[in-house]
Amino acid sequence: MKNVPLAEVDHVDRAVLPIGTDYPPGQVLDWHEHRRAQFLYGATGVMIVDTAEGTWTVPPERAVLIPAATRHRVRMLGVSTRSLYIEPDAVPWWPLTCMVVDVSPLLRELLLVAVEFETGYSLSGREGAIAALLLHEIAERAPLPFHVGIPVSADLARLCREYLAAPDAGVTNAAWAARTAMSERAFTRRFRSEAGDSPAVWRARARLLAAVPMLRTASVSEVGGRLGYGSPAAFTAAFTRTFGLPPSRFAAGRQGVGQSGNSC
Repeated sequence: MKNVPLAEVDHVDRAVLPIGTDYPPGQVLDWHEHRRAQFLYGATGVMIVDTAEGTWTVPPERAVLIPAATRHRVRMLGVSTRSLYIEPDAVPWWPLTCMVVDVSPLLRELLLVAVEFETGYSLSGREGAIAALLLHEIAERAPLPFHVGIPVSADLARLCREYLAAPDAGVTNAAWAARTAMSERAFTRRFRSEAGDSPAVWRARARLLAAVPMLRTASVSEVGGRLGYGSPAAFTAAFTRTFGLPPSRFAAGRQGVGQSGNSC
């Protein structure tokens, strides 16, 4: 199915509903939720998924698992998606929070085939086997570390979301503490208890996440400079240490281009 709103087919008696959608650059799918669990694969471009708990950046040709009934927002940066909407009872092993995963060549090909299915595809024979195999392949995926947590408190969450929108290496713990009318020590302790990292570590990770979409149109040197790194080597080392892959893997001209297809 392509370019079909989920609401039109959610009632269909199929555990797995494959839908493909192309999105214009920069489109934002504002806060919403699905009754079904969602496997959201970006064949091209970068996706940024927000929930109350955190932000997940999905590089090209990766996917994010979104639990059923999870309120989320997605920013699409030149993305063509292949989504699977899955009945929760069919995937009791689904994660309780969002998770970015790699996509194997087999899983990628299965997704490309599945979005060509008709709404009421046959459960016997080839189509039913592909739908079942898709779930087996997704269950084998390992999580990738492309995310940061968001504190529960509204004031800390606001600081974090503002920073994600405009990361600045010049921001300090003292500046953030002043905005919350707390001492730097008390602020740091409170932030760590809610976010799981110190504010400085959190900001460093957030800047590296911001690099992923920037690398679509700029060189490693340019992105590192914009994010406050003293040299391309320093930026590359930090990025590789955090994500397990060098930024050159995501740089302009190096990204894999998926076949075009057609809903979050």
